[in-house]
Amino acid sequence: MALDGIFLNKLTAELCSAVNCHIDKIHQPTKDEIVILLRGAGFNKRLLISAKQGSQRIHFTNNKFENPETPPMFCMLLRKYAGSGRITKITQPDFERLIEIEFSALSELGDIIYPKLIIELISSAPNIILVDQNGKIIDALHRAGFESKTRILLPGVKYEYPKNQEKIAPLPQNAKLIANTIKCLGNVNLENALLNTVAGLSPLICREITTSLKGDLEEFLSIFLGNIGENSAPYLIKNNNDEAFDFSFIKINQYQGFVCEEKQSFSDLLDEFYTTKMLNDQINKNSADLTRTLNTLLARIIKRIAHRKNDLLKCENREDLRVYGELLKANLYNIKPGSSYALVPNFYTENLENIKIPLNPALSPQANAAKYFKDYKKTYAAEQSLNTLIESDNKELEYIESLIFSLSNAENLKDIAEIREELITSGYIKSTQNQKKKKQVKAEFKEFISPSGFKTLVGKNNIQNDLLTCTLASKNDVWFHVKNAPGSHVIVFCGGQALTNEDILFAANLAAKNSKMCNSSNVPVDYTQVKYVKKPSGAKPGMVIYTTNNTVFVTPAGI
Repeated sequence: MALDGIFLNKLTAELCSAVNCHIDKIHQPTKDEIVILLRGAGFNKRLLISAKQGSQRIHFTNNKFENPETPPMFCMLLRKYAGSGRITKITQPDFERLIEIEFSALSELGDIIYPKLIIELISSAPNIILVDQNGKIIDALHRAGFESKTRILLPGVKYEYPKNQEKIAPLPQNAKLIANTIKCLGNVNLENALLNTVAGLSPLICREITTSLKGDLEEFLSIFLGNIGENSAPYLIKNNNDEAFDFSFIKINQYQGFVCEEKQSFSDLLDEFYTTKMLNDQINKNSADLTRTLNTLLARIIKRIAHRKNDLLKCENREDLRVYGELLKANLYNIKPGSSYALVPNFYTENLENIKIPLNPALSPQANAAKYFKDYKKTYAAEQSLNTLIESDNKELEYIESLIFSLSNAENLKDIAEIREELITSGYIKSTQNQKKKKQVKAEFKEFISPSGFKTLVGKNNIQNDLLTCTLASKNDVWFHVKNAPGSHVIVFCGGQALTNEDILFAANLAAKNSKMCNSSNVPVDYTQVKYVKKPSGAKPGMVIYTTNNTVFVTPAGI
C-alpha cells in the first residue's frame, strides 16, 4: 500500500484541523488500535490510530468500534496522561513515516504536562509510543527489550527515532541533486534508484515516475515534484473488478483498465479503503472453515456415488443368475456331485447351445441352483436400493453445490452467518454455542424493479430462497430459476398481471447472473407462477419442484 512519506505529509496537513481540540474519550478496541474522540468548536471526530502490521495508519474515521469491558493497560495510561488535555501540535518529521501528536494536559497533581504520542507507521514494525516532555518513554504499545537489535522501547528509556536512511527530501528544488545522485549510481534500474534515493516515495510512485518519464530526468522531476506540492489529491485505485486495489496522492496511470476515484479527503480515502479491506478479510476468514467443510462433504458424496454406481454395475448381470438357477434345476439328474462346473443346454437360446455354469464343488447340484436363485433375489433388492440411494445422494450433492454457490457469493458477514446457521440446522456442523432462540432478523434480499415497474426480489442463499418463494410470494407472482444448476430464486411480484417480454428477459437475466451459470452463454431459465412451485416434505432448504413452466435462454449481462 502506498502509505509513504509524501502521502503522510498530505494527511498530516489534514489532521492539523484537530489542533486545539479537546480530548473527550480514549478507547482501545483491539490490541493494536487506539481511537480518540475529539471535540472542538464545530468539530466532532474520531481519530483512529492503528499499529496493526499490514494496515498501519492514522486518520479520522466514521466507523464505530466495539470496546472491551476492561480497557487495556496502554489505554489506561493514555487516559492518565492525555485524557484531560487538548492537542497542541501535529507534525511529521522530514517526510518520514512518523507522525507526532503533542498534547497539553493536567497531571494528577494539577500541573500542566506536555506528553507526546509518536506514531511509527513503518511497515515492518508499526508502533505507538507515549513520551514525556523530556523525550523519555512513558510506555510503548509494542515494547522492545534489551534483546532488540534496533532500539530499546521501554518505560524510562530516552526515545530514539528509527534509523534515518538519509534520503533526499522530495522537493522541486532538490530535483537536480536527485538526478545527479541517480546518475552517479551508474546503470541501475530507475525505479529502484528513486526508491533508494528520495525520501517519502513508495514503490507505486517510483514506478509511476518511471513509466511516465519523458525527456530529461531533472526537468521531469522538477515538474513532477512541483505538481505533487500543488495539485495532489487523494485517489482510490480500483482494479478491473471494481475492487479497492491501492491508493495514492496523485492520479495513477500505470495500470491499464484500472480506475482512479478522487475522494474528498485523505481520511475518507483511508477509511473507505481499510474498511473494505478489513471486511473482505473478515469475510474470507469466516468463510474459510465453511468452505473446507463443504468441499469435504462434496468430495465425500461424490466418492459415495462412485462406489454405489460401481456396486450397481455388478447387478447388471443379475438375469444370468436366474437363468443359471433355472438351467441347473432342469438338469439336476445330469450333474455329478462335486463338479466345478456344469455343461448344460441353454433352452433360452434358439439353437440350445451348451452353456458352462460355474459350480461350488462343496455344494450339491440342488444347493448350487438354490444359491443362484438366492443371489438373484439379493442383486434385485440391491439394485432397487442402490438406485434409491444414488438418487438421494444426487439430491444431497445438488444441495451442497447450492451452499458452495451461496458462500462464494456472500457479500457480508450476515450472509455467511445465515449459511452457517443453515448448516447447523441441516445437521452438517455442530453449534459452538448454546443454541438459544435468536431474534428473527429481517432478510436482506437483492431488490430490483422490472421494466414494467414490478418489484423483483432475488434470494442470496437457500434460507432466503425458501422464505421468498414459500412465504412472501403470492400464488400469482412469477418464479424464475436457472435450469438444472445451483442459483437464486427470483420472484417478480406482479400479482397475476401479465409480464412483458422485457420483464421476462429482465428476471431471467437476474436468475442467470445469480447462478453457477453466470459466466455461460445461452443459459436456460425456467419460469412459472408460484402456485406451480412446491416444496416436497422433508426437502432440504431451497429445494423445490415445479410444473407448467416455460423456458427462456439468456446470456447474463450487467443489471
